[in-house]
Amino acid sequence: MTAIHATALVDPGAELDSSVTVGPYTVIGPHVRVGAGTTIGPHCVLEGHTTIGRDNRIFQFNSLGAIPQDKKYAGEPCELVIGDRNTVREFCTFNIGSPGDRGVTQVGNDNWLMAYVHLAHDCVVGDHTIFANNTQLAGHVHVGDWAILGGFTVVHQFVKIGAHSMTAMCALLFADLPPFVMCQGQPAQARAMNYEGLRRRGFSPARLAAVKAMHKALYRDNLTLDAARQAIDNLRQISPEALSDIDMMLSFLEQSSPQRGIVR
Repeated sequence: MTAIHATALVDPGAELDSSVTVGPYTVIGPHVRVGAGTTIGPHCVLEGHTTIGRDNRIFQFNSLGAIPQDKKYAGEPCELVIGDRNTVREFCTFNIGSPGDRGVTQVGNDNWLMAYVHLAHDCVVGDHTIFANNTQLAGHVHVGDWAILGGFTVVHQFVKIGAHSMTAMCALLFADLPPFVMCQGQPAQARAMNYEGLRRRGFSPARLAAVKAMHKALYRDNLTLDAARQAIDNLRQISPEALSDIDMMLSFLEQSSPQRGIVR
């Protein structure tokens, strides 16, 4: 049977796998679904239309699935969807989506989310990310796979953060952060590419060389953004092993908002 502490309040409408563990004084609402192997610590509140996958570790004092901090929200059945094998440390707040966007706040798989992380409505987090303590995401922020956000990173609404990127402690992002880029400052500025992280993930020397060339085009050659995109596109002919990395960068730059721009 599901290991639910006697002091926990679980609505009869909630759907919990038989292997789920629920700690003391936790409250779980009627529209919550939790997958196999997930553990939920004491003093948590899980509410709203919230779906949580398998083998997640949710520590004490978390609020997951509360309504968005959006004055326009009027009770629509928006959602929070969390994937598998995520670790959610203490005092995190993840809100459901809003009708003004896709209506879903989404967290992927294998993420490590430290204490006091806030995910506002309609945020989308990929896989294998790390959010250090007090990372704060405003609404509609998208974070790519393998991104690492340093402690006290603050991200403006609608900003996109590319895969394999990294922010320093106390970074303040008003613009989109391209893939692979490391940034620092208030507002954040590009400092280098995340070469060490890429090496640890098995990037070959040829792929690393292509990433270095993309960094040079974006940040070292004094090119306009359009000219930098053309230079990066030209790398497709000389770096075939890195085609997926080049395509990812070009796609990110293509989709970046002209009003917001990229971290430069």
